[in-house]
Amino acid sequence: MKKHLSRVGIVATLAFGLFAVLICGGQAFAVSPSSTVNNANTLKLSPVRSDITVPAGTSATLGVKVTNLTNAPMTIQPIENDFIAGDERGTPALILDADKYAPTHSLKRYMVPLKNVTIPANTVQEIKVTITVPTNAKPGGYFGAIRFAPVASDGAQSVNLNASAASIILMTVPGDMTEQLSLTNFDIMQGSKVDTLFQSANDLHLEIRMTSSSSVQEGPFGQVSVTQGKKVVYSYDFNTQDPRDMILPDSARRWDIPLKNIGSFGNYTVHATLTYGTKNETIDVSKSFWVIPWTVVIVAVGGALLLIALIVGIVLGLRSYKHRLLNRHGHNGRRR
Repeated sequence: MKKHLSRVGIVATLAFGLFAVLICGGQAFAVSPSSTVNNANTLKLSPVRSDITVPAGTSATLGVKVTNLTNAPMTIQPIENDFIAGDERGTPALILDADKYAPTHSLKRYMVPLKNVTIPANTVQEIKVTITVPTNAKPGGYFGAIRFAPVASDGAQSVNLNASAASIILMTVPGDMTEQLSLTNFDIMQGSKVDTLFQSANDLHLEIRMTSSSSVQEGPFGQVSVTQGKKVVYSYDFNTQDPRDMILPDSARRWDIPLKNIGSFGNYTVHATLTYGTKNETIDVSKSFWVIPWTVVIVAVGGALLLIALIVGIVLGLRSYKHRLLNRHGHNGRRR
């Protein structure tokens, strides 16, 4: 899919500093759940993400509040964009070509185009976005963005993407949908190293990777705990914030979870219970690891070697003593 998009030159992968979108799931697509300010500090949007359910054959209207942060009136052009998942860390890939759509799950097809809007200086204006879903729309997830770009005085749209701001829309068309997530990675890591034996507890974290075969966006959530023996030393609420990180259909998402309260020595077990979908499907997984510092290893090995040397010395000493006793008794017998 991505190769096709790159051939026709319609996909732009953006770090999107204006709203730090996290596509494969999205903290949910924004630094702040309530508003975003672009890099040029000219526009502010609220909300930066909307989750809506629209049955096939109906329409829905949602509002996006746009604030002009400048001291002069500003004319903005609302632009409808589709997007697809970028990398597994949340980098989005917006389809910027006005005549192109996402190969699947396109929301842009259903978004009613908007006209330019002039917003007075230091003023908030609500822009109504209407989505009309046809009767033949398949149940599942549809994704798009409404982007607002300043228009120059001569009517030309700004070519600087960082001067624009966007609000993400995740739509669900209810019905018979496929919901299937697979856990592909459950790794204990220290920095970038995956292992089950570590010399210290510094910078330990758990990496979770999940892939989606669903036809709708999924927001897995659950509980992660670390135990030593039967004692729980650390617990973490996974993806329970509002809004949740989402995994788009046919994509993957990674999460990093810090592992805290780990001692300098011992055996630990990480356990996770992850739930997703309308039927609350559950994934249970666990993995054990050791923390053994080199000083302990050296002391243990040194102690073992010293103990072995002591035992060998005692055995050799006893043998030597026994040999001397035998020699002495033999010598005394010959003298008689």
